[in-house]
Amino acid sequence: MAKWPRTLIPLVTMLILVWGAPLSEADPAPGSEGSLEPRLRARELGIVVGRDQPGPFNAITDVRGVKVGHVTLIRGNGVLKPGEGPVRTGVTVIVPREDVWHKKVPAGAFVLNGTGEMTGLAWVAESGFLEYPIALTSTLNVPRVANGVMSWMIKEYPGIGITDDTLTPVVAECDDSRLNDSQGRHVAEADVIAALDGAVSGPVAEGNVGAGTGMVSYGFKGGIGTASRRLSEEDGGYTVGVLVNANHGRREELVVAGVPVGLLYKKSQGARFGATQFGPSARRGDLFRPARPASAIWKEATHGGGGPQHEGSIIIIVATDAPLDGRQLRRLAKRAALGLARTGSTAHHGSGDFMLAFSTGNTIPHYPRDRTYVMTHLADTHMNPLFNATVEATEEAILNALTMAETMVGRDSRRIEAISLSRLRALLASRK
Repeated sequence: MAKWPRTLIPLVTMLILVWGAPLSEADPAPGSEGSLEPRLRARELGIVVGRDQPGPFNAITDVRGVKVGHVTLIRGNGVLKPGEGPVRTGVTVIVPREDVWHKKVPAGAFVLNGTGEMTGLAWVAESGFLEYPIALTSTLNVPRVANGVMSWMIKEYPGIGITDDTLTPVVAECDDSRLNDSQGRHVAEADVIAALDGAVSGPVAEGNVGAGTGMVSYGFKGGIGTASRRLSEEDGGYTVGVLVNANHGRREELVVAGVPVGLLYKKSQGARFGATQFGPSARRGDLFRPARPASAIWKEATHGGGGPQHEGSIIIIVATDAPLDGRQLRRLAKRAALGLARTGSTAHHGSGDFMLAFSTGNTIPHYPRDRTYVMTHLADTHMNPLFNATVEATEEAILNALTMAETMVGRDSRRIEAISLSRLRALLASRK
């Protein structure tokens, strides 16, 4: 019987391992950008954030009257052709209540780091209320999305700009150019109108949807995430809901339930794949490609590879039914920054970190007939439970964005991996 030359045995073994083994859980199914691994929310993974309980949907829509709509745009593959594609973008809208134009909601905002944009904040700060839906999208789509919101509002309220006031829409952005043909500005007015017309209460789609389609967070695929908290009757029985568009952070910073997952993930990746190209993106053909150092793989996975380092952004929308005014809602919005910090963010120089909070617990009339109107006002001394609920819901919403997002291949075949849930479980278990 012929024997294999000793020098070929390692190569043959490697060939068997590479071609004979099934695709890893981080690999997408053939022809798909998604992961073979089913995506789960943080609580489904056993990650329980804080002490307060979520509402029935564990979403911003647990605040009665709040609705969310998405339009997701995914077209094309391969080399970037500016203005044509590939397209990995979208729009997400949050409707605070029915007829918010005539029944305005108190609102307040906080900017942790201003390398970004949320339009309309000057009027929110001046008036202390919000009078139209909130839209989230990618950076270069902001004017188009603002046009879409205005067109929808004019359709709903034909007197705008004629017999009624004009409006300055609230549109918040994050940069999706790591995966998307951003120059193409592919979100059309019709997409915004469709998102607003299709906005519903109930469960909220998360991950690679709407404005979150092309987002990257902590070096993993990011996007839309949401969570809520319902206070005990002793604390008022109020609900706080949070929705985020997560496009921020560096991988080594990620903290999950107090565990430095980003650092541990990096170490486990290096141990698993050594100092060659066999990282989480490796394919069977990589066996014949020149080896790349693990540091290069890490930089690409974390920062998208090539060009200046992206520090990303995050938009955080907080809703509550507690009867708060604009000043108190600014205070509530600030607490969302603490939930962001719990996941590891330090709000880098290049990061746009915008928080907007509104309350459905009061109604501000459009044109009051009388000189005065009545608002219920929660005492500041009873706000601590709301502060805690906001911190917890923000932290969990960011984790949900990460665990629900799926691996995506975008422009120039750039691939952003979803965080491996099995590896996340193992890292958390190892630190118990």
